[in-house]
Amino acid sequence: MKKIILFLFAVLFASAFSSCVVLSTKKYKSLLSKQDSLDRGWTASQEKNASLEQLIARLRRDTTGLSSALADLKDQYAKMGNDYSKLKTNSSSEIDKLSSDLKKREQRLKEVEEILRKRDEATNQLKEKLQQALLGFTKSGLSVDIRNGKVYVSLTDKLLFPSGSIIIDEKGKQALSQLADVLKQQPEINIAVEGHTDSQKITNLGQIKDNWDLSVLRATSVVRFLTDVSKVESVRMTATGKGEFQPLDSNSSADGRSRNRRIEIVLSPKLDELYDLIKQ
Repeated sequence: MKKIILFLFAVLFASAFSSCVVLSTKKYKSLLSKQDSLDRGWTASQEKNASLEQLIARLRRDTTGLSSALADLKDQYAKMGNDYSKLKTNSSSEIDKLSSDLKKREQRLKEVEEILRKRDEATNQLKEKLQQALLGFTKSGLSVDIRNGKVYVSLTDKLLFPSGSIIIDEKGKQALSQLADVLKQQPEINIAVEGHTDSQKITNLGQIKDNWDLSVLRATSVVRFLTDVSKVESVRMTATGKGEFQPLDSNSSADGRSRNRRIEIVLSPKLDELYDLIKQ
């Protein structure tokens, strides 16, 4: 472009010279001004062209990046579609399995509830039978009640033993015999005999060294009478001594200590069926 302009300028100059036309200063300056303007236009065009080429290069790079990103997104979309299909298939089988397990658990829960209902019903019936059988001993310190699904027959020590003794007296034997008659009719009942004392220290009782000894030996005396004399099955029996550590009342008064010195016969239904059901 610049060469063309110079050429035109030369032609004009030659033409003017050949025609012997002398350029005035004004015309000469006008031509120089036009040349400068053309030079500036040429430079601006070059700069604009370079800027456009840079923009085109940047757009090409962006297009390449976008194409790559679009390809990645398409791959991810395809993978998500496959994962969704697998999840949908697996979810259906999982839902079916969960539904089946839930039905089984609901059935087991109903069976457990039924067993517990029967247990509570049997426990209440046993309590009523014992209360009727031992009615004559209630004024002598015998009580029957239900705690935590078990029947507790509580006998104060004065009903069973002379003071400080582990030998059952005649009134105690009578009460235990009547209790045994009911227990022998209830073979599904487990029997635990617990000995309890007050907190006063043992003195001058020979081989009985402390309240632990006294509570255990009294419990085993009751177990031996029920098994050896009244013929309750030994396999159903356990004997434990609790000493002074599970009082019913305060040991600060004579009445409280009297209540704490007791034998508790704890009767609980055999729950083998329930345990087997829970372990399934």
